[in-house]
Amino acid sequence: MTVFCTIVPPHVLDKLAQADDPALAGPARRTLQRDAYERTQRRLTTVIGAPTAAPLASAEPGKPHRTIHDAQHRTDLPGKKVRGEGDAPGKDATVNRAYAGLGATFELFLTAYARDSIDGNGLPLNATVHYDRDYNNAFWNGEQMVFGDGDGEIFLDFTIPIDVIGHELAHGVTQYTANLTYFGQPGALNESVSDVFGALIKQYTLGQTAAEADWLIGAGLLAPRVTGKALRSMKEPGTAYDDDVLGKDPQPATMDDYVRTGRDNGGVHINSGIPNHAFYLAATALGGHAWERAGQVWYDVLTGGELKQDALFTDFATLTVKAARARYGDGEELDAVSKAWEQVGVRTL
Repeated sequence: MTVFCTIVPPHVLDKLAQADDPALAGPARRTLQRDAYERTQRRLTTVIGAPTAAPLASAEPGKPHRTIHDAQHRTDLPGKKVRGEGDAPGKDATVNRAYAGLGATFELFLTAYARDSIDGNGLPLNATVHYDRDYNNAFWNGEQMVFGDGDGEIFLDFTIPIDVIGHELAHGVTQYTANLTYFGQPGALNESVSDVFGALIKQYTLGQTAAEADWLIGAGLLAPRVTGKALRSMKEPGTAYDDDVLGKDPQPATMDDYVRTGRDNGGVHINSGIPNHAFYLAATALGGHAWERAGQVWYDVLTGGELKQDALFTDFATLTVKAARARYGDGEELDAVSKAWEQVGVRTL
């Protein structure tokens, strides 16, 4: 089953929607309403059996096939085609960033993990920009990426952070592999996997080592008036923002502070801080490029066929230990992965 996945969690928009300033509350409320509509539409079309995008017969293996559309501030998808694969950059920076971000995501998965697009079979990568007006989100709807321009007050253009693009496309990789249930701990793992690969795509694009990376998700997305640096921090969950309007980042870093809630699909964007931090700890303990050893272990688990849709943190952690041993033996990789989960309080079997 495909799901509707957004980069900005509903609890952030809920907080913003309660602001006294209509210029802040209005866009947040409209975004929540639009997200609810899209989520319902996705559920209905999935039940009805609408086909997902299929690889093009003419697509060259190992090459991206990107198409960028412009919604022109409306909500009909996909909108007007404005750039196809191989077309030269235009004057619209948002279109160019979306095109580049899709390409960077394709390149990481192909180069690091020999995966041809998000489905492993050359799936075309489609995106729509300039969605709705003052839309404070970006989402993967099971078939394509969609980016809002932000309201300019709290959020800027959602194509600015390349890890936002990578995060949402990684939901597609999960959809075509483990298809983790989008609720509770499996949902938090779903979100965490997207944060992990979003961070790796940014690091790969910038040529950064684990030590050099900022480990922030959505850096550059928050407007200057916001007291914060990003949506989430994998290095220090709970510290990404602390703002009068947005409130304080609620992510826990360890199981000691695990949040039990019925909101946000059982806290999928909140408790993802725990497996996020485990990956950060493993990657920095190993050093070098995080997409290589630590990223390979996470990718092996996601695509290996043993990760169940309703997997809990313990299940995922146990499989990462197994994958580290299978690929690297009883060396520093196994030690780093095992200790990372121990540090965040997740038991391995």
